[in-house]
Amino acid sequence: MAFQLGEDNDSGMNEMNLIPLIDIMLVLMIIFLVTATVANPSIPLTLPETTAEIIDPPPQAITVSINASGEVAWDDQIISLDELENRLNAAGEQERKPTVQLRADKDARYDTVAQVMSRASEAGLSDIAFVSDN
Repeated sequence: MAFQLGEDNDSGMNEMNLIPLIDIMLVLMIIFLVTATVANPSIPLTLPETTAEIIDPPPQAITVSINASGEVAWDDQIISLDELENRLNAAGEQERKPTVQLRADKDARYDTVAQVMSRASEAGLSDIAFVSDN
């Protein structure tokens, strides 16, 4: 006479319970994160001095804006194309040539943008960047 507890199915266990495994992995991850920040303290150092030259700062930037009606502005001051040409020529004569940041309205005429680019190029300012909103 044999005693049996439970049901009479011999199918066994069909699925593995993953919850204890996930719990152990989370605990291990927390332990590794804590020990990684504590195990690498900053080391006090006395760094050597060198005779290297300091790199010059980047050249200044000139902002030229063109609005939808075709007006040209140097920084925030509206000027004519002839005045723009004079200012670009003066900037082109500097030892370190500045960067021209061109901000053109999306409805500005291509002709005005081309005129500004042409005058900047004639002044020797070939570093022209187009500025946009994202």
